[in-house]
Amino acid sequence: MATNLDIDTGAVEELMRLGGYRSKREAVDAAVREAIAWRRQARSLEYLGTVAFPSGPAPSSLDDKA
Repeated sequence: MATNLDIDTGAVEELMRLGGYRSKREAVDAAVREAIAWRRQARSLEYLGTVAFPSGPAPSSLDDKA
């Protein structure tokens, strides 16, 4: 999908340098994927403490059986 964007060239060039990207497209694609991953992780924090796990043996008792 061809898209024209007016973006901060200095920021893209710094990203290319820091990330070792060879092209602006490669850097922008990576930045978009990282932004998606970060937002998914942030959204998953909403579920922190909401999952009820069944009680079972304490982790230290599992080490004794190994």
